[in-house]
Amino acid sequence: MNRVCSIFWQLLQLFPRLEFEHLVRQHRAERHARGFTCWGQFIAMMFCQLGQAHSLREICGGLASCEGKLRHLGLPQAPKRSTLAYANQHRPWQVFQAVFQQLYHRCQSLLNPPRPFRFRYRLLTLDATMIDLCASLFDGAAYKRTKGAVKLPLLLDHQGYLLQFVVITPGKTQEIEVARRLRFQPGTIVIFDRAYVDYAWFERLTRLRCDAHCRVREERPLPQRGHILADQIIQLGSHWYRQPSPLRRLVVEVPEWDQPLVLLTNQLGLGPTTVARIYRERWQVEVFFRALKQNLRIKTFVGTSPNALKIQIWTALIAILLLKYLQLRASYGWSLFNLVALLRQQLFSYRDLFAWLNQPFEPPPDPASTQAMQLPLLAGVEA
Repeated sequence: MNRVCSIFWQLLQLFPRLEFEHLVRQHRAERHARGFTCWGQFIAMMFCQLGQAHSLREICGGLASCEGKLRHLGLPQAPKRSTLAYANQHRPWQVFQAVFQQLYHRCQSLLNPPRPFRFRYRLLTLDATMIDLCASLFDGAAYKRTKGAVKLPLLLDHQGYLLQFVVITPGKTQEIEVARRLRFQPGTIVIFDRAYVDYAWFERLTRLRCDAHCRVREERPLPQRGHILADQIIQLGSHWYRQPSPLRRLVVEVPEWDQPLVLLTNQLGLGPTTVARIYRERWQVEVFFRALKQNLRIKTFVGTSPNALKIQIWTALIAILLLKYLQLRASYGWSLFNLVALLRQQLFSYRDLFAWLNQPFEPPPDPASTQAMQLPLLAGVEA
């Protein structure tokens, strides 16, 4: 069936229609709908992300130009700009958040990507990025006097570099406030920077501030090779608070930096070089932020209401998760930039998605020759 359906349709098969409709009913998203469904809204916003549309006019015009190819997607006709704008302003963004969570669990079950380290623990990076907004257009996202912003605290799973958890908060929200609400499975290793300093939270996870008070209890032997300058067991605290559990302080030489890097961890059993490599993995979250902002529509918005803003951000997060899934499934070595650029041109092409992913520059099979090979041979006998 994939041979006669568009690539866009095949991408939407990762979002089962029955599960999507269940989420719509659960959030009562269509209680005031008049013809334009949440599924149609989802298709339009995914076209905004994957088709690189900059405005409502481009979304609706792009879909209208493919009018004969929309019905097989479950969209009878292209929406009007006012219809899509009204849906983005009033329908609950929580539906798209739930779709994102379902997609993450589905990708996790379908994929078995290699682990970056040999240990069996799950490795996560906790970080946040800022999305700048115009304060005069987005009243609910005030950050500074003339500047607006929203913040995306998130967890990146290093097994496949899939986005596991994300929330959308105002730009003034402190990152540690979100971190305190998170719960991790036993054995999980979490990487983060100094923005998450909280002594009471250090019982599970932490990194040391430059002005933190500590007492060295043990000096551990250093490896003969590598860039480890110190490996210490310390007691963290001051005259008003003392950390109950001992922590480990590592000083790592970074050739590109003038000052050494100081790491703090409660992992006492891992080798010092392994701990340094784990922290180096944190750079992958910066790569993720750059890919998200450069390849998807998350810096310019098609609506100015808080609800429309969140819907567009969630569809961008759904799209980046979908692209990561395709990147892991393909045997061809795609960069995310090239995948987005070429997929935009192939959305309404009628060819097998994974055949194209594995061999993107091979021509598709000739439908005339394929049909001729499948025609039965009929022998006529004259009376």
